[in-house]
Amino acid sequence: MIAVWANQLLQGVMLGGLYTLFAIGLSLSAGVMRFVNIAHGDFIVLTCYALLLLGTLLGVNPVVATLIVLPIAFLFGFVLQRFLLQRVVGENVLLVILVTFALSIIIENGLLEGFGADPQKISGGWMETATVALGDGINVGLFQIVTFVSAVALVAVLDLLLYRTGIGAKIRAVSDDVAAANLIGLSSVRIYAVAMGITFVTIGIAAGFVSIWTNFDPASGPTRLLVAFEVIVMGGLGSLWGSLAGGIVLGLAQAIGGQFDIAWQIMAGHIVFLVVLALRPQGLFPKY
Repeated sequence: MIAVWANQLLQGVMLGGLYTLFAIGLSLSAGVMRFVNIAHGDFIVLTCYALLLLGTLLGVNPVVATLIVLPIAFLFGFVLQRFLLQRVVGENVLLVILVTFALSIIIENGLLEGFGADPQKISGGWMETATVALGDGINVGLFQIVTFVSAVALVAVLDLLLYRTGIGAKIRAVSDDVAAANLIGLSSVRIYAVAMGITFVTIGIAAGFVSIWTNFDPASGPTRLLVAFEVIVMGGLGSLWGSLAGGIVLGLAQAIGGQFDIAWQIMAGHIVFLVVLALRPQGLFPKY
């Protein structure tokens, strides 16, 4: 019985790593850039299909496909922010929501037309099925470990980028006060575009893991978005390490709920989210 619960809790922590990867890009755009991207989940799914297409056309493995996609993702995010999203930055928040909602609808219907409604999945090869024994009856998948370690590493790298580099200081300056940043010579337009490019790199990394971990289809974007929102709200808007904590809390809640009844797996996560929101609306580790 102890081994069963230990395995379940361990799986919840590993799942939290995947949820952190979902959320980290949204944490950057919403918490740092003050930009609520409703199409965040759909961009993850779009990138999953890009990886699937690369694997089908070029026959490359998922790691190589992800490495190919990452610079393209940065350029895509840069151009999207510079020539479309920048037009609504600083305007009524409703405009931001409407524009990104429109992008969500376009992506979902475009993928539906291009690939159909059938769920897809990318094979991770031997790593997907390999397990690591941690004790008597306690096992965890190697791919799950890699996912969690990658999530922690990505949070650490982004934290260093934002708080220990020049471009990070510029991003935070523009986030705090756009007008003041422009007055001292910072180009807020260019910095926002770079920040969105970085956000899309995190989306590409998340897609690389989720495309192997679970199925995806054109309509799965809103589910990814909901998970990301719950994670960043529980962790604290703009707090990168808070996003990791929020992901782990959500993963553990779902794992514990699923242990009692599989029908309660998702519901348990939503209940914990509401409890955290009610008791600590600023999140577990707020940025400010």
